[in-house]
Amino acid sequence: MNAAFSSWQAFFAMGGYAFYVWLAVAATLLSLLGLLVHTLWQRKQLLAEVSRQASRERRIRQSQQSKQAAATPQSVNSREKSQ
Repeated sequence: MNAAFSSWQAFFAMGGYAFYVWLAVAATLLSLLGLLVHTLWQRKQLLAEVSRQASRERRIRQSQQSKQAAATPQSVNSREKSQ
């Protein structure tokens, strides 16, 4: 098996096309890094939104239960007085 380049300097020079090759590599890596950062940011935002929604629903349920609990004894007292 033969090496494609005779030295590291020849590898980095890319046969005279180094500017274009390394610019393409840099653009690709920056795009992938940007995509990774954006995905992680969106995931964090989505999890926070789910947590806020679940908390809101839990507060609504608790409020409804407390209203029902408060309303139940009054209706029992009303029935007892009418009898």
